[in-house]
Parts: sequence; structure tokens; C-alpha cells
Amino acid sequence: MLEHGGRLLAAAAHYGIAPEHWLDLSTGIAPYAYPVPRIPAAAWQRLPEDEDGLAAIACRCYGARQALPLPGSQAAIQLLPRLKAPGSAVMLEPSYAEYAAAWHGAGHTVRCCAAEDLPPAAATADAVVIGNPNNPTGHRFSRQDLLDLARQLEARGGWLVVDEAFADAEEKSESLADVAGSAAAANVVVLRSLGKFFGLAGARVGFALAADAILAPLADALGPWAVAHPSRHAARAALADGAWQAAQRVRLQRDGARLHGLLAAAGLGESSGTALFRYLARDDARQLHEFFARQGILLRHFAQPAAVRWGLPATEADWQRLAAALEQWSKR
Repeated sequence: MLEHGGRLLAAAAHYGIAPEHWLDLSTGIAPYAYPVPRIPAAAWQRLPEDEDGLAAIACRCYGARQALPLPGSQAAIQLLPRLKAPGSAVMLEPSYAEYAAAWHGAGHTVRCCAAEDLPPAAATADAVVIGNPNNPTGHRFSRQDLLDLARQLEARGGWLVVDEAFADAEEKSESLADVAGSAAAANVVVLRSLGKFFGLAGARVGFALAADAILAPLADALGPWAVAHPSRHAARAALADGAWQAAQRVRLQRDGARLHGLLAAAGLGESSGTALFRYLARDDARQLHEFFARQGILLRHFAQPAAVRWGLPATEADWQRLAAALEQWSKR
């Protein structure tokens, strides 16, 4: 099993600090969750139905042509490699580790490269899988570069899978959601999720945006009733609430800038990332993670390359706690 952020109970047991005393900054999930309306009793009593309008609401929100609801975008990350004959899959390093694990597990040869080396690496690939923005570095690809890459892959029947889990918080998005599955981008699959921007990771709701030729076998692989009825209810409300989304984007951009400034002021150097997290590649990443963990502040540690990722505090008290710990680190 690959390691992920958010393993709070494991950290509590390891460091001997009760879960309620931790400040968990390890996940990149928005600290402000969408205020889900009351779930009707029928949502718990009846099986979900595809005709509830969720897919159409998602299309309007993302500007997409068609959307397949998923029990979290992780479901598509694991299933898509099984729908394509084994070949060569290219992805970034560092990136979300589940991409490589899923494609390797389905019999594909996985090749990893730096962002700047992606075009030549993709020249002989059957699939390219990337995050835009990339997790954990925050690297962004332009829309035009991605479309050029998709055309390059299409000549060999290859797929471009773009995970846009962190795109919702961007002021200027390079999303391919509006073209995925079109004649010009029939080989493009875009993944979106309610987990990060909407702060609803526990609902396990995501979407695949693509052409019928890809979505139909993916739907068959998922099977019936893939997304729980209460989760569909929450997702419909969140995706339809444009005013809340606009306010959330402002909040996250403000807080992302604050976190960036706080880390720089502590002498940690220039970080990269998105509105939802900051990423620092450092030789002393393990020591940095350990220092904060012993104060009950959980960061996301990466072994290779050595780095840490910081999520956003939720309250002013949390911000002050983080600032105090950073000051201690800078004076140690």
C-alpha cells in the first residue's frame, strides 16, 4: 500500500499525541468544507439512480460535454489502465504515486520523467498520465501544450489522462474539461474531484470527462450504484452553488498566498504549489517533518526526492500555532 497524507491516527499512535491535539496539514484538502444540506431520509433508504441529474450538473459546473460520476477519481485512476492494452505509460516524477502503481499493476511499462522532458518522453508512449496542477509540486502545463501532446498521442491511439483534482482553486485554469471527448480531443480523459476544492474528501465523489468510447467501458467496470446516494445528494448541491465556489476560490487564493509568505519568512526558501498546498524540496525534509510532528503538526513527507508539503490551516488559532512552530524551527 502506498503512503498518503492524512494518516492522522497512525501519527497519533506513533508520536503519542491524541488525534484531537493535532494540526493536520498533510492532505491538501480545503480546510473549509462545502456546507452540505440536510440529507433526505430517502437518500439512505433507496439505491441511487443515474437520472438524478448529477452528471448534467457536473457538466454545467466544469463546462464539460459529458461526465461519468465516480466513487472518487481514484476509481478511474485504478480502472483506466485495465481498459487499455498493455503498452508504455509516461508520467511525471515526482507525482501522485497511485498513477504509476495502477499502470504498472495493469501490465504497462511505466516511464517517469521531469516536466520539461515530457514531450520527448511521450513520443513513443501509449498513454501519458499527469496532474495539472501536478501533485505535489504544483507544476502547471498550458492548455495548448496539453492539446499538442494529445494530438501527438492520438496518432498512435494513445491516451492523455489529466487529473485536475487541484484545478478548481486556480484563478486562471488551463483545464481541458471543455474539450475532453470532443472530435479534437477524443483521446483525452479529464478527472475532477470534490475532495480537494470542496473539502468533501469523505464523500468520495469524482468525475471522468471523456468520449463515449472511454466512458462506456469505464462505467461497465465500475458497475451499478458506484456513487452512494447521500454522496450524490451532496455533490449536486456543491456543484450547483456557483456563489459558494467563487467565494471559496477567493478564500483559498488568499490563504495559499499567506502560507507561501509564512514559509518564506521562516527562511525555508521559495516554495511551489497551488492555492491548496505548498511544496518544498529539501535535503533535511525528514528532520523538518519530524520537528513539526513532535509538536503535533502533521506535514506530508516525501522520501524521493526529499521534500515536504504543507496544507492550509483552518482557523486563525491554527495559523498562529503554525507561525510559532516555524519561528522555533528558524531559531533552532
